[in-house]
Amino acid sequence: MALYIFIMEVAVYSKDGSIVGKRELSPSIFEQKVNESLISEVIRAYMANARRGTASTKKRGEVRGGGRKPWRQKHTGRARAGSTRSPIWKGGGVTFGPKPRDYGINISKKKKRLALLSSLSLKAKESKVLIIDEIAIEHPKTKAFHDMLKNFGFKESAKLLFSLEKIDGSVYKSGRNIPGVSFTTGSDLNALAVLSSGTIVFSSKGLDSLEKRLG
Repeated sequence: MALYIFIMEVAVYSKDGSIVGKRELSPSIFEQKVNESLISEVIRAYMANARRGTASTKKRGEVRGGGRKPWRQKHTGRARAGSTRSPIWKGGGVTFGPKPRDYGINISKKKKRLALLSSLSLKAKESKVLIIDEIAIEHPKTKAFHDMLKNFGFKESAKLLFSLEKIDGSVYKSGRNIPGVSFTTGSDLNALAVLSSGTIVFSSKGLDSLEKRLG
């Protein structure tokens, strides 16, 4: 039985929105089986590793004061109390409050890679991959970047992830103030960034660097 491999071909655009060519998306990157359970596991690890874990409260033994018994044990008509720093008192300690901890989850490089391939394949399947031949702005100017987005019909609320070969200062400064726009490089792209975006916009060299990384 013959095995047919369908290679996905997408248009390559210039900044003004005109088509300047076509490019085949590598099947080894953009046509992989989507493993939803693996994606969920890896994204949970990314989000957990981003937590600082610095929240802290004081127990009754750590709150300043409260060393003396507020009143005698019996014959006062009041409930027994051993310290004014009891959790049921105002200004007292906190019961089962948070303490600094590490929320990190270890995840293997192999799983991270497979989750990235799954997320990229999902975006390609949904036609949410756009290639712009070259993304360059001579001088930082938000209007220039905004005009480029208008050429492709993106709405104001669109979540766009630009994956470049390297972050150019002028491009970054031009787009950083536009809501929903974020930047990364082919070497730093991960599953969380991919799935948090609506559309991934690759520069030609940015896609080259990703293909070189993932082989």
